[in-house]
Amino acid sequence: MLSQIPYQNLFTRVQPVGPAHDGVELPPKNDTRVGKPFLVHLFGRLGNAQVGPLYLGPLGLISLITGTLSINIMGFNQLASVNWNPIEFIRQLPWLALEPPHPKYGLSIPPMNEGGWWLLASALLLVSVLTWWMRTYNRARQLGMGTHIAWAFAAAIWLFLVLGLFRPLLMGSWSEGVPYGIFPHLDWTAAFSLRYGNLFYNPFHALSIVFLYGSVLLFAMHGATILAVTRYGGDREIDQIVDRGTASERAALFWRWTMGWNATMESIHRWAWWFAVLTTLTGGIGILLTGTVVDNWFLWAVDHGFAREYPATGVVDPATLPGAPQ
Repeated sequence: MLSQIPYQNLFTRVQPVGPAHDGVELPPKNDTRVGKPFLVHLFGRLGNAQVGPLYLGPLGLISLITGTLSINIMGFNQLASVNWNPIEFIRQLPWLALEPPHPKYGLSIPPMNEGGWWLLASALLLVSVLTWWMRTYNRARQLGMGTHIAWAFAAAIWLFLVLGLFRPLLMGSWSEGVPYGIFPHLDWTAAFSLRYGNLFYNPFHALSIVFLYGSVLLFAMHGATILAVTRYGGDREIDQIVDRGTASERAALFWRWTMGWNATMESIHRWAWWFAVLTTLTGGIGILLTGTVVDNWFLWAVDHGFAREYPATGVVDPATLPGAPQ
């Protein structure tokens, strides 16, 4: 048992050290990479020790500028809400927020201090996210890679767009958007669920949670499997796919013996990719239907046999009595 302990390698035990590499040559009309690469031992404990060079390009530059402006708008508005006191800003940061406009403004452009800053920050953030997606897609194509990363990123952008753009447009008011802040964001989520009859009865929300927990489980299982066979070269997954060695054989046998079947070194990544992508795809559908198609998810669930009605208790709701405040 004690002899097995040295192999419980949760961090990279051996790091290659040598001249930094700039990477493969890019096609013509590409900007040069930025920065001279260097090695950081701590980074090497978790992944590759080399930092840089970075390819930014025009799209990356636009994304960086607009994203920085958006975050600064959020930050300075939150700082203004505590009377420009940096101590209070730090102390209250988890509770500070940049709120969306009041419902009375609908889809019009409100005054800056009544939601206009939120609208501007949202527009800049949208430009930043979309240009970064285009950069991700273009980098993959230029390097001859598949575009799986870009489409996985797009699945997350879908949920972002539903929350901040698509649903507010369908509801006819920017006030339906999400505030920018830590706890205010969580408060909005709780209030949103209560407002529409408990989001737990939304079947697409249920699917989203299934895929969320499922992707966590799949990534943990795969990560643990590869770490368990790194002593046999299991970390060289691509080589193992085409030239099976003891690592792949042992990993496959483990899952076949414990579950009755096994994924391959390639297919486990497809499983994990789909589970992760479907988390935000189904979640976005559920949010988009809320308030636009379904006003109360509990009543919808009762009507469709998805939930049971509350049993009769004989207790009269005071709000239904004569003279009760309306």
